[in-house]
Amino acid sequence: MTDMATKEAKVPDKDSLFTGTYNFGTVTSKINDIVTGPTGKGWVVGFAVSFLILQVLLMAVTWLLYEGIGTWGVNVPVGWGFDIINFVWWIGIGHAGTLISAILLLFHQQWRTSINRFAEAMTLFAVACAGLYPLAHMGRPWFFYWLMPYPSTMQLWPQFRSPLIWDVFAVSTYLTVSLLFWYTGLVPDFASLRDRAKNIWARRAYGILSLGWRGAARHWHRYETSYLLLAGLSTPLVLSVHTIVSFDFAVGNVPGWHATIFPPYFVAGAVFAGFAMVVNLAIPARAAYGLKDYITDKHLDNMAKVMLASGWIVFFGYGVEAFMAYYSGSPEERDLFMKNRAFGPYGLWYWMLILCNGIIPQLFWWEYFRRSMFWLWMISFVINIGMWLERFVILMSLQRIPWQSSAWGQYSPTFWDLSTYFGTFGLFFTLFFLFLRLVPMISAFEMKHMLPESHTHAPGSGGHH
Repeated sequence: MTDMATKEAKVPDKDSLFTGTYNFGTVTSKINDIVTGPTGKGWVVGFAVSFLILQVLLMAVTWLLYEGIGTWGVNVPVGWGFDIINFVWWIGIGHAGTLISAILLLFHQQWRTSINRFAEAMTLFAVACAGLYPLAHMGRPWFFYWLMPYPSTMQLWPQFRSPLIWDVFAVSTYLTVSLLFWYTGLVPDFASLRDRAKNIWARRAYGILSLGWRGAARHWHRYETSYLLLAGLSTPLVLSVHTIVSFDFAVGNVPGWHATIFPPYFVAGAVFAGFAMVVNLAIPARAAYGLKDYITDKHLDNMAKVMLASGWIVFFGYGVEAFMAYYSGSPEERDLFMKNRAFGPYGLWYWMLILCNGIIPQLFWWEYFRRSMFWLWMISFVINIGMWLERFVILMSLQRIPWQSSAWGQYSPTFWDLSTYFGTFGLFFTLFFLFLRLVPMISAFEMKHMLPESHTHAPGSGGHH
């Protein structure tokens, strides 16, 4: 009977969140050895390529500061170009980290455990990329502090009725709380790295970062209290940040923009794109570091289901936009949608985004596509392309036709537009590769919490390590 039970325990369950045979010590070793072990050739190549792409961003930003935003393709009717498209896209990418970490934590969803750490890191890096764009778009970014309500002897105060000012406070708050939440979760793992580090400088660095953690009961009590409070603070930010970003458009008296559907539609789109990016990062990371027992098919299956659900909300938003163009009775709304977006100069891009965001994600109804690493990665990649196209169509198709017909124009991105966007991927992946090398990408102590409840523990796993 015992032998049969042992055999059954070793049979991998497709719905298991933790597979393999581990104890507390081997869980810690598996995760921390990625940081403390030798640097792999793949990491070196990936970091080198990312760092080279980062130099493209440095070149583009340097030229922008020297020459001004005239180097971009913006013109008289089109004041928002690649800068705001990419700002909204990157902010959306950063939404999944907070959703996975905070909201799923509050709802006691254990499937967040293996993916929350690098999803949180992805949030920070995406917000860093997004933050570059509004600063650069100011023209004189060294005066960014004018957006803050500092004591001004010149009586120069921000225009608090503008959603562009709301963005400053929403994004900075989101970044601050996300950083605190991420760092708080890292403290016990930093202490583990401190105790295992063989290099004296690494031991000192991780010792400082671990804030004197010794695993005492009062340490755990304070940790769990602060972690829960930060999760509660982070949760409304998931809704507020992209809602306020949507107000940049919704409060403008522009046909096609002033729509009440924008806040939930933008939030759902952000979750949609954010989970797609988590999948695009998780699948290669799990293959490169042999983490299939930790990031299981069940984790990826759940993320595919979230993408399917949020994708339907986004698709519904597209339908509402088309319906209201007719139902509103406004000829401007109808003509802008039909003659400019659906069947006009941006028609190709509009139908491509419908394909990428509405049609192709329906494959996730079938378990085969949710469980196939190739198809899951490809569909997630297509979703990210579709979400970028959505922002492109929203911005470009409506700015080019102002009220004066003499001012009609077209937007075309310049070399510097493309270089800046391409370069932000260098910033994102440079930070991401550094994160993989310097910080445990999976929370070791949270995985050990799951160990007694799973069927993966080896003999001797009841002790502490």
